[in-house]
Amino acid sequence: MNTEEQFIESILHSNYPVFFTGAGISTNSGIPDFRGPKGFWKTNTPIMFQDFMSQESQRLKYWTQSVEFKSNFQEKKPNEGHNIISDVINNKKSGHCITQNVDNLHQRSGLKDEQVTELHGNATYAICLNCKKKFELSHIHKQFKATNQPPKCDVCDGWIKTATISFGQPMPEDKMIIAHEETLKADVFIVAGSSLSVFPAANFPLIAKENNAKLLIVNNEETQFDHFADILIHDDISKTFSNLNIIH
Repeated sequence: MNTEEQFIESILHSNYPVFFTGAGISTNSGIPDFRGPKGFWKTNTPIMFQDFMSQESQRLKYWTQSVEFKSNFQEKKPNEGHNIISDVINNKKSGHCITQNVDNLHQRSGLKDEQVTELHGNATYAICLNCKKKFELSHIHKQFKATNQPPKCDVCDGWIKTATISFGQPMPEDKMIIAHEETLKADVFIVAGSSLSVFPAANFPLIAKENNAKLLIVNNEETQFDHFADILIHDDISKTFSNLNIIH
């Protein structure tokens, strides 16, 4: 049995597959990798959370970047990788998806919110950092372009920010707890499109492995945890999932 056949069998015969996805699964949907060689953070300076909170100039820069880069996420569509993951979890009626991505494409591929744990938040809407009111991102962008003023909440006057985790911002404790619980349920843990270089999120594959789950890694490039993988595939994520044809 070759590597691809082993990959198929591992997922088909799993009782509770948990997928862990990173930027590599969304590049074929037209969303560039934030940290790759041509990633967004190679040409743009990250806005630290504490600077966003304390400096007007950084809030202006943040929202300028958001308008330029994040305003088109709603136009992107799930690709074969997202769709296969949705098919696996929904057909089995078990499993979970932990994602480092903020593009909402797992939900748009057919997973429910409770089937997805977003470790780094969601860039398709905005939220008040004080009272947690949600705002439609297109409305906030339109308002910012018209006023060139960082948006503030119409309820409590708190600062509004996309619902993502910024550099220097604490990881969401509730999401980390859920991800840890889901990882411990996994009998097969599939890394898809993550460089496994961002911590503490990158700990989850190791936690799964230590809990006797089979670890599968599918990524275009090498990761520092490749030697822990039971099955390792270095290839394009959409191509790999399409070729594997897990469900159909």
